[in-house]
Amino acid sequence: MKKLLETNNLSKTYTQTQGFFSRIKTSIHALDNVSFCINEGTTMAVVGESGSGKSTLAKSLVRLVQLDQGSVTFDGNDLLNLEGESLKSVRKDIQMIFQDPYASLNPRLNILQIMEEPLVIHNLYNADKRQKKIEDFIKRVGLKVSDLKKYPHQFSGGQRQRIGIARALILEPKLVICDEPVSALDVSVQAQILKLLKDLQKEFGLTYLFITHDLRIVRHVADDVMVMRYGKLVEQGKTDIIFKKPKNQYTKDLIQSIPGLISTRN
Repeated sequence: MKKLLETNNLSKTYTQTQGFFSRIKTSIHALDNVSFCINEGTTMAVVGESGSGKSTLAKSLVRLVQLDQGSVTFDGNDLLNLEGESLKSVRKDIQMIFQDPYASLNPRLNILQIMEEPLVIHNLYNADKRQKKIEDFIKRVGLKVSDLKKYPHQFSGGQRQRIGIARALILEPKLVICDEPVSALDVSVQAQILKLLKDLQKEFGLTYLFITHDLRIVRHVADDVMVMRYGKLVEQGKTDIIFKKPKNQYTKDLIQSIPGLISTRN
């Protein structure tokens, strides 16, 4: 199986200044020598509590956060050293689905404009072909062509997330970073969005990096799991193995905390 993404020793430290007079500086290790790889067509889940480094990891892969050290190889390219048109070309192949469906869509644009924007930025297709592609993708996520004339405030949270998914996939990326894509949604809507993501993955052969704090979701969507704590990668492996035989105590505690799980702790 082909490796699509491989990282080595990713590190990022933030400096925090506290106090009005003394101005005490403290260092926060958001990422501490994190290494992993994702195989093409699979889903890698990244789990951990708030402050574990999940979001910093996601942002570093799309170059929104500058790493202190480490390397990222994406589809054979040295991602961290790309610039200009080379970086723009690779960025087309890495897209994000954001956590908050209310904040991630520009309220001043209608849905047609929102979905057309990435195609225009990357100079893809003429106007007629863009229109056809947009109509095709809005239908693929369960909405209607007539919805393209509407604005974000006219949709529910679940519908907005469907639009966000369509916008991310319209560039036909190889890797989709899902940054807690269902955490802001009702439980019934979560199930619908997760099913949609799995169906689209099967249809387009997508690779997902799925960031979440909810292990119930991980069990259903992920092939592999990375468990993070305080910026460190404490455990990784196949989902079934991690759930059946976790090695790290922190992983065991996370699994035991899943609502409805009958405790098997000795």
